[in-house]
Amino acid sequence: MDFETTIKKCREDAGLTQAELADRVGVTRQTILYVEKGEYNPSLELAWRIAREFDAEIEDVFELPKKAADPA
Repeated sequence: MDFETTIKKCREDAGLTQAELADRVGVTRQTILYVEKGEYNPSLELAWRIAREFDAEIEDVFELPKKAADPA
């Protein structure tokens, strides 16, 4: 997984199914499923559309893992 996401929690809090969210952002239900599971990296545009559906910033919905500190 290249990122962590709160899409599932946001979606459930909003009372939406995967299919309903998919319709709202213009993708298939399977795309939402794979993004929720971290198996598909969405484009910046899709990440933005998903975050906008929840009236959130992209950073509130998607989080990249912290990098280990580079050795000095």
